[in-house]
Amino acid sequence: MLLVDILWILFTFIPALIILVFVHELGHFWAARIFGMRVDRFSIGFPPNVLKKQYGQTEYVLGLTPLGGYVKIAGMVDESLDMEFNSSEPQPDEYRSKPLWQRMVVITAGVFMNIVLAFVIFFCISWADGGFRKAHTEDMSIFVADSTVAALDIGLQTGDQLIAISGKPFDPNDSPISFSSLVSGGLTFEVERRGQRLFLEGPENIMTRLQELPNDGYFGLGIYYTPTVLTQIIADMPAQKAGLKVGDEIVQINQVPVRYWQEVTEMIQHSNGDSLEIKYIRQSEQISTEYTATVVPEMDINCMYVIGIGTKDTQVDYGPFESLGNAWYKTWDTTFGITTSLWRIAIGKESVRDNLGGPIAVANVIGEAASRGADIFWGIVAILSLTLAIINILPIPVLDGGHLAFLFYELFVGKEPPLKVRVILQQVGMVILLVFMTFLITNDILRSFSSRDEPTLPEPPPTCYVEEIDAEIQ
Repeated sequence: MLLVDILWILFTFIPALIILVFVHELGHFWAARIFGMRVDRFSIGFPPNVLKKQYGQTEYVLGLTPLGGYVKIAGMVDESLDMEFNSSEPQPDEYRSKPLWQRMVVITAGVFMNIVLAFVIFFCISWADGGFRKAHTEDMSIFVADSTVAALDIGLQTGDQLIAISGKPFDPNDSPISFSSLVSGGLTFEVERRGQRLFLEGPENIMTRLQELPNDGYFGLGIYYTPTVLTQIIADMPAQKAGLKVGDEIVQINQVPVRYWQEVTEMIQHSNGDSLEIKYIRQSEQISTEYTATVVPEMDINCMYVIGIGTKDTQVDYGPFESLGNAWYKTWDTTFGITTSLWRIAIGKESVRDNLGGPIAVANVIGEAASRGADIFWGIVAILSLTLAIINILPIPVLDGGHLAFLFYELFVGKEPPLKVRVILQQVGMVILLVFMTFLITNDILRSFSSRDEPTLPEPPPTCYVEEIDAEIQ
């Protein structure tokens, strides 16, 4: 099974990486050609090379190592450190002979294309899949899972009525917590608890805490607000046989009041197959009638007890204009969130070990996303595209941001930095990147073989012989 998992990860990770690198390098290539610069090589991947073809003035290369790529523009000191051109006069089709503003456009074109790619993906996902109108409790009260950020670090409790988040009135359909506000600090919750208004603050190192604690629910905080109204009833399962229908609201199980879907699922899964006395309310022509049913849970293919009920959000379709707005907001919010996250890690507010991942971690994320559906996979690709754009614009020699820093030096000083200085800084930048990449890969390996929990003896796999049903149905 491990071999299958590895092959699946490679099958999804390599194409995703090739797409990201290709789009980035295509930006440099197009911009260079638009301004009449000669492109000597367009390479995706690093040696050993598996494909090499000359078309016109450009050699197109496909490398076997898909961890990057580059566009070699004539008359430019790049990561290849090829300086043969320096012994001759600048030619009209060389990078060094073009106006400063054109060189700036060429250098930033790769970053721009990665941002465009993310925007296009977010737009397509929004238009194709739409969104969801979330089911929620009428009084905005919440269920808080134990041992989560919401419970341990924020102090939220089950039954709290959520009034506002970071000063914005709570609306479960309006995504009041954006990714950027979640990681930028200052996250606050205004709640009402037993008639008292409280103001609670999120942890300073929230990114690290989300890695350390169970991560689920609303933005991984451990907050839930799904009511006990049934929206799915599976045919020939215990709930249907006992008379429950779509629209029924469960209010009590074994004489214990329930208000949240998580309470219902927990009681079913911990029933050990014993019969449950379920009290529910059925609304009919503005008349509420209370019923009681005896339901005996069955065990599903995952050895979990279920009765064949479910709840889900309502699908909402978005038109092209709404999708454009959604894509713009998602692109901006994700970009700002990633930038803020990297800054928090850089200044020591968040754990480097827990929050930075290398190629192995990225491959695992992409493989898992692909197994959950095309929209999840492409959403991760969009996020990685923005991450690639942000990292590339950092002012580190060898990266696009390093080249841009040289150009800004030329803009303010009136001349290019000395060639020898640029070459030395390029070499230093390359060493920095190699060391950083080694650290990330080592960190990935260590995280793969270590755990913060106490070691436990492996449990034997469950053995149960039942008819397979949907594991999300309770």
